[in-house]
Amino acid sequence: MTTLHVLNRSSTQKYYSPPRKKVSEVEYWKKYYNNPIVVYEWNNGYLEEKAVSDFLTISMYKWFFELLEHYLRTNPIAQSVLLEMGFRLTLSGKKEVRRPDLAVVLNENPVPLLPDDKTYQGTFDLCVEVLSDSTEEIRKRDTITKKKEYAMCGVKEYYILDGRRERTQFYHLSSQGVYIPIIPIRDIIKSTVLPGFQFRIEDLFTKPTPDEMISDKVYQRFVLPGYAEEKRARQEEKRAHQAEKRARQAEKRARKKAEERTERLAQKLRALGIDPDKI
Repeated sequence: MTTLHVLNRSSTQKYYSPPRKKVSEVEYWKKYYNNPIVVYEWNNGYLEEKAVSDFLTISMYKWFFELLEHYLRTNPIAQSVLLEMGFRLTLSGKKEVRRPDLAVVLNENPVPLLPDDKTYQGTFDLCVEVLSDSTEEIRKRDTITKKKEYAMCGVKEYYILDGRRERTQFYHLSSQGVYIPIIPIRDIIKSTVLPGFQFRIEDLFTKPTPDEMISDKVYQRFVLPGYAEEKRARQEEKRAHQAEKRARQAEKRARKKAEERTERLAQKLRALGIDPDKI
């Protein structure tokens, strides 16, 4: 799990290991929440460091984030936040602060996301975590622990992205309050939280460009639809221009053939001693 902003800290990692002693929530918000180098979550009194992913997984994350932003520009029904913003969970008597790599708050969420918020006071509608291969403990935190926590607090969808494919998973919250897998249809995941937001699983790894996506039925409704419409209009104009050019050329050829026929007839008449101009 990572962010677009915190990528290189291997040389300083050992200096920022979470302290073993308990840290109060007040101390966490004051000293650790805005740490400029290491991103910490807070789990019932203990700090948990967000690990850094490899470039392969970061590339997948960037592509997915850009896809989501395309959707939200076309359908402004929600706002997205990155790793810098966390939210508070109270679960079975314990308190936590989690900071998803990417999260979405619907405009209809009962707790609005306000311009001056540095932490979200409600529950995110969708959370995305990007896996790190640093330790098995950190991998389990995303695939097991957070999955359970996010379901318990009511996060409606949970996506896990893994550049190495095997742990990439997509869940939505059932009426019983547990996560069930989103079943892909022809390899396409369709969000239950964001109407019309969809993506091909394989595209997370191939990462098609916007120019490729605007002609793809999976994406063309929300990836640069204005540009796509303009491009279609230009293509239609080009086709019309080409059709007009072909029509002019056909007319020119027809006129030339008619003139040639007339000239051949005139030559025959002259051969018979008849002046064609007097006919």
